[in-house]
Amino acid sequence: MRAVAPGRVNLIGDHTDYTGGLVFPMAIDRFTTIEFERSHEPLIRLRSHDEPNEAIVQLPSSGEGRGWARYIAAVARECDSKNGITGEISTTIPIGSGLSSSAALEVATLLALGFTGSASELAQTARRAEHRATGVPTGIMDQLCIASAREGHAMLIDCASLAIEHVALPPETRVIVQFIANRTLEGSQYSQRVQQCAVAENLIGALRLANPESLEKINDPTIRARARHVITENQRVREFLRALRQNDLHGAGRLMKQSHESLAVDYEVSTSVMNEAVAKLQKTPGVFGARMTGGGFGGCVVALCESGAKVDGWRVSAARAAHLA
Repeated sequence: MRAVAPGRVNLIGDHTDYTGGLVFPMAIDRFTTIEFERSHEPLIRLRSHDEPNEAIVQLPSSGEGRGWARYIAAVARECDSKNGITGEISTTIPIGSGLSSSAALEVATLLALGFTGSASELAQTARRAEHRATGVPTGIMDQLCIASAREGHAMLIDCASLAIEHVALPPETRVIVQFIANRTLEGSQYSQRVQQCAVAENLIGALRLANPESLEKINDPTIRARARHVITENQRVREFLRALRQNDLHGAGRLMKQSHESLAVDYEVSTSVMNEAVAKLQKTPGVFGARMTGGGFGGCVVALCESGAKVDGWRVSAARAAHLA
């Protein structure tokens, strides 16, 4: 059997999911695949094409492991797996690129272990496994996108209600991803940003419901900047959806540019190299807009382009959700 899970790229709406905000990702046609056989033996044994060591997890899992095996152990713990599997893992999602390779691994592992819940339950279980494996308090976007995607569509996700609206991408557009630098959220300032948003919410209430006028109640300039990004980014996601529906691709591109500027200045999660790549893309003929994507501190930038634009990078298409094959 095979469990297949796509990666994801986020078109707009970053660092909003862990405050219950709005995001606009799409699954991409790069995949993590687990070829496996199930057994009644209480042991998971998986080999990776990309890592030198096997993941060997005794069941029931303690949830602890080393290296990439910690993701497998955490998933097994969260779904309370009793029956093991043996198999091999391969991926076409560049590890450390910011395209959700860890979330794809978590979701694929859950499916291989026999998880039978809804897409929302699958995503929430995978997210808990991510938290257990890394200690990083990530939001739900990656796992829910991977578990719920529809081929040919991006998706608007309300991360408070977990409601999803699938949105067909205009056929005359292409999505290009450029890899900038390896990164990991472990050891980065990601957790600090989550804490700073929590401070802001203690002052003005839920950021997903706040308006720009409420920022006047925040005296600390750093906390105010973090909150300003989240509040304005949620609005940009709404406007981006409206622009796509009206086929206003230049308007959508302007929103992507504004999003990147907010992430770079107010949220401080971009890098000089990412800023240079985005600036170059935004000046390229046929590019509507470009921005950093994902958690930041490295990773990838994404561009929305005309179909004939000559842009270096990976051309990605909107893929279907994770599944067994």
